[in-house]
Amino acid sequence: MPQSAVVTGATGLLGRQVLKAFDDAGWGATGAGFSRANPPKIRKVDIQNEKEVVQLLDELKPQVIVHCAADRQPDSCTQNPDAARRLNVTATSSLAKHAAANSVFLIYISTDYVFPGQPGQAPFKPSDKPQPTNTYGQTKLDGEQAVLDVSKPGQAVVLRVPVLYGETDPKDANKESAVNVLMDALWKSQKEKVVMDDYAIRYPTNTADVARVCTDIAKLYTSVTSSEPPSQKKPQDLPRILQFSSEDRMTKYEIVEKFGEIMDLPIDKIERDQESGKKPASDGTLRPYDCHLDTDELKTLGIDVSTVDFVAWWRRWVGAYRR
Repeated sequence: MPQSAVVTGATGLLGRQVLKAFDDAGWGATGAGFSRANPPKIRKVDIQNEKEVVQLLDELKPQVIVHCAADRQPDSCTQNPDAARRLNVTATSSLAKHAAANSVFLIYISTDYVFPGQPGQAPFKPSDKPQPTNTYGQTKLDGEQAVLDVSKPGQAVVLRVPVLYGETDPKDANKESAVNVLMDALWKSQKEKVVMDDYAIRYPTNTADVARVCTDIAKLYTSVTSSEPPSQKKPQDLPRILQFSSEDRMTKYEIVEKFGEIMDLPIDKIERDQESGKKPASDGTLRPYDCHLDTDELKTLGIDVSTVDFVAWWRRWVGAYRR
């Protein structure tokens, strides 16, 4: 009988790919979503309603939960801190307690924004001291702690990832991703001037790669904690925090620059901004300069950390093949 998994936030940018990856890997995977739920594959569940969550998990009895649901928009978290805390911390804590009580392995998706990202600090190791610069990073860090507080080694893992891009839902076009949406900025710049940050460093990572890593982590950790067959590793040998990232190092301006090359469009109306990113935005959100994540822990576990080629993926996605 195949193992089963539940993916929260399964209608979102990352959750859709994680659900697909577990399906492709032969797991019995079910998603939990809300506004775009599509039963029976993606059940409608309010992740902030503990009763609904417990009812779903008691029914499905999964071996693994991948918790993708979150408010992942820094500006939104700054403007609505209480709502961000309810989703990113309180709901996470409730889910983690239920998973731990029922010996369900939990993968909690976190962010590189738990680190301060000041010039000269990166790359960050999992053991480096977190120091978020904004509400989003703080709530995700608090979510990490909520998971680690109630779980034993091998029972749960925090997986930190950077900004993501990938296949978007046609209904939301490119708005689901802080990377994909820059394609819209390129098109906008064909008619008017667009100011684009050229200060903060980002490491855009494809959702399909993150999803593959999630399945590899789930397979490894559940094999170690299972008594059949015996594993050479022990649960206490497994890291509690892992990090995954591409090595594609770009500012938002440089991403748009690559989009211009892919689409064969000029970027002369894109104005480089190398100053405003050094200070908080008008709503008080301060984004880190460089939060590059060290992925050595994954490599030590034997998990593949390779990623798709950024330009090649985008050429396929937009159908802009070149001869």
